[in-house]
Amino acid sequence: MPSVNFQSADGAVTTIEIEIGNSVMRGARDNSVDGIDADCGGVCACATCHVYVAPDWIDRVGPAGTDESEMLDCVNDPRPNSRLSCQIAMSQELEGLTLILPESQR
Repeated sequence: MPSVNFQSADGAVTTIEIEIGNSVMRGARDNSVDGIDADCGGVCACATCHVYVAPDWIDRVGPAGTDESEMLDCVNDPRPNSRLSCQIAMSQELEGLTLILPESQR
């Protein structure tokens, strides 16, 4: 299974494996990653799985869709590399993906 690195605001990194096809949010929730609440369960109806995609990964992860972009308007500190982890599908191409957790989601 491919792995994903979650970097907290204090710099600590948690690495987990996520089954291909699952959302990054589901993997984070199943592995109790702090900072990923996923209140809506992954239907893009909240923003409690907000992450920042590390610069090296932006092109591979791709841009947010329309519904996701609207939800990202609700986050405390949106940035050009903001994504909702429920909308990132795990694939082999994302092996080693690094996501940064917003400080507001501690």
